[in-house]
Amino acid sequence: MRRVLAIALALSLAACGETAPLKPAAGKTLPVAAYGSENRQNAEMLLKPTPQAAPERSVELRKRSEDRTEDPFDLPPSADK
Repeated sequence: MRRVLAIALALSLAACGETAPLKPAAGKTLPVAAYGSENRQNAEMLLKPTPQAAPERSVELRKRSEDRTEDPFDLPPSADK
């Protein structure tokens, strides 16, 4: 019985998502245009991550195990403290 109730609750919550375009809340406006820009960004532009926030992968994943190269900065902790 609990499982059926949990599934029904999950489905009802999943069904309440809205797919309409985003709009500012009532009485609010979008942020002002950035300094030097002549037009304001819309909601879709503001939600798109910048390349710095979501960088593309620049290296291939390794397909098999390889020996590590010697790292001169991989030193054990010093006992001076």
